[in-house]
Amino acid sequence: MPQTSVIYVLNGPNLNLLGVREPDIYGHETLADIETLCVDAADGAEIVFRQTNHEGELIDWVQEARDKASALVLNAAGYTHTSVALLDALKTLTIPIVECHLSNPAARERFRHRSYVSPVATGIISGFGPISYELAVKAALGLVQKRTGAQGRSV
Repeated sequence: MPQTSVIYVLNGPNLNLLGVREPDIYGHETLADIETLCVDAADGAEIVFRQTNHEGELIDWVQEARDKASALVLNAAGYTHTSVALLDALKTLTIPIVECHLSNPAARERFRHRSYVSPVATGIISGFGPISYELAVKAALGLVQKRTGAQGRSV
């Protein structure tokens, strides 16, 4: 576990198109705008912010987080509803996992009601647009601080 708080914020497929893809659902903010929100919310913690359209790369980053991150904020996008392989990777983590979504999947198409991330997530934040990320980073930091206090050491 790192000595300073390092929060991984990982993003799945099509989130690179934020601002232009279905703005009526996802808004007009870009992924770069959301990264800025996360950095601002981090209160000095390091943010590792990444996006990929490739399932294997996302899984590699989750595995990397095992040794390098204090917590994980994950918007797996479409992989939320399809990837058992991602679930298996997430099961290996011992750090807090905050599932994050811009929209509220429960209020959308039926296939989005199933999440393969939720069973291993410490908590879920969804439906607040870009603010979901800000809330998720703050929640992750709070979980890290709670865990640090309980263990009597810093991460």
